[in-house]
Amino acid sequence: MVVGFNHNFRYKGEIFHVQTEDGGLNRPQIITLLYKGGTILASKKTPYADITKVGNLDQVVEDLMKEQHKEMLRRLKDGEFDAVIDARSCAPPQPAAAPPIADSQSVVVAKDPSAGSPVPPSPPTTPKNPPVQPPPPQPVAGRKEPDSLDDIILAYLMGGDKP
Repeated sequence: MVVGFNHNFRYKGEIFHVQTEDGGLNRPQIITLLYKGGTILASKKTPYADITKVGNLDQVVEDLMKEQHKEMLRRLKDGEFDAVIDARSCAPPQPAAAPPIADSQSVVVAKDPSAGSPVPPSPPTTPKNPPVQPPPPQPVAGRKEPDSLDDIILAYLMGGDKP
């Protein structure tokens, strides 16, 4: 019995993860999830309670899982999720910076009751600059880049020589 399949797949320079799992006889369903950076971008659930009595259930479920897994990879490769990917940049939200205090605004100074003198407000914090990402490597002119492992796996799963 196959419990599941997991593949990391490079698409448009970014890594996506496709995971397919079987819920077993207690929960007869196949679930495939497409992730990017821990965020679920797409899912597909296929119940199979109606076929649990077949003699070769393990093989039938494994075949269903493979097909559903390949389908999710194909849909990603064909650009079906591009709008979702663009809408969910999957980048962690950046904290909003406090607005600077303009000269015309007044600053409220709290009094420290034990000292009897005003306590100046804390200076505004400035957000740290996020680290700069280096540009992706550029291919050398006239030299064919080798197929990535993702391309090889996808080609194998899709039954062809090349993706």
